Amino acid sequence: MSTRQRIGFAPVQWWAALASGLLWLAVVAVAAGLSKAHASPAYPAQEQPAEAFSAVADVASLSAQVQSFANQQVQASTPPGAPRVEVILGQLDSRIKLAPCKKVRAYWPSGQRAWGAAHVGLRCEQGSVRWNVYWPVVVKVWVRGVVAMAPMQAGKVIGQDDLQAAEVDLAARHAAPVLRPAELLGRTLARAVSAGQAVRLDDLRARRYFAPGEPVALTVKGDGFQVAGQGMAITAGDEGQCARIRTDSGRVVCGLPVGDRRAEITL
Repeated sequence: MSTRQRIGFAPVQWWAALASGLLWLAVVAVAAGLSKAHASPAYPAQEQPAEAFSAVADVASLSAQVQSFANQQVQASTPPGAPRVEVILGQLDSRIKLAPCKKVRAYWPSGQRAWGAAHVGLRCEQGSVRWNVYWPVVVKVWVRGVVAMAPMQAGKVIGQDDLQAAEVDLAARHAAPVLRPAELLGRTLARAVSAGQAVRLDDLRARRYFAPGEPVALTVKGDGFQVAGQGMAITAGDEGQCARIRTDSGRVVCGLPVGDRRAEITL
């Protein structure tokens, strides 16, 4: 007796059962494939969302673009024969993930200082996400000057042995550094200065050129004329501060101290 006879299926029934089994296997396979595709979606490179984008490779390219742009900007704004300029690239925040972009434009933010701590703007102009970020840079401007030979405390009177020649970064602070030793000798520090640090104007105590009650040589300057006179100081003549002075005629004026018992008025 054949197998079909033992099972009791007619030939038509046998082939129908076989086709039904194959159809069921095909349905199971398709369902499994759809489930896998749903769990792990694939994004073409140009359509990949920002949150799924690893920016490591593109950050290296953007870094080179920022360095090149910053160098060009600094060179364009630096006249021939100017001090040595150095552009140091900072780090973009590692938490920032940038979506792919076909065209990125670098720009210098308006109102920004050309020296010191600054930023280069980067704007995506052709991409699925139009992002804009600011890349930190530091622009150093080096000139020949003087720095402290050793640490100096506030209140110290600066002498020749306290200084040595070195390159000084003009842009390190807003206050200008004093570059000639002669302008520092005999001056008193208002704050401590570290070894190798440039002494800047705001590190120094203001000079007192005359005291209240002392006679003062007064010079009045205007457009095309200059008049000299005498007066008596009412207030102390501190560097950079207006001093009240009574002239020989009895008039009280505000004069800018410019030297020992000397003041100027500019009209």
